Amino acid sequence: MLAGEGHGEAVPVVYLVRHAHAGKKSEWQGPDRARPLSAEGRMQALGLIDRLRDYRVRRVLSSPAERCLQTVEPLASRRGLVVEPSDALGVDAPAAGVLELLASPDLHQTLLCTHGEIIGEVFDQLRDIGIELSDRPRWPKGSTWVIGHDGGQAWKGSYLRPLPVGPAARSPLPR
Repeated sequence: MLAGEGHGEAVPVVYLVRHAHAGKKSEWQGPDRARPLSAEGRMQALGLIDRLRDYRVRRVLSSPAERCLQTVEPLASRRGLVVEPSDALGVDAPAAGVLELLASPDLHQTLLCTHGEIIGEVFDQLRDIGIELSDRPRWPKGSTWVIGHDGGQAWKGSYLRPLPVGPAARSPLPR
């Protein structure tokens, strides 16, 4: 299991987040890249603040898709960070690019928000190299994997389920 801040991180970590709920593609009239979060997705995005409360996040990279940007904006805002759009995390990006981001020592404690299709491909490749997981591979909308490696081939991943917050906590900023 990978530890968060205050728990003595043993290996460099990156947080791999699947965007929160955005409704059905078939019901969206505009370009898919512009599809926003649903009400459920906005609650999942706010839940990311609490879910990662004990983890140090120094940087936030996101797919340029609106649903990904909206997923990480509340957390980034709360922590005084800027969301950096990255085509390497886009829905049509190759998984190899995401694996490079995961392995980059410069991205220690960086949150990467992308799409389920990409995460599935990333896990296929991580399984091929023998990742040790805390739970079965899964990536529901709004979920996070804390992924680390020791600089060699020893990869570990810990699953954090989505944590939606109720309507009373819609504002990502302190009251």
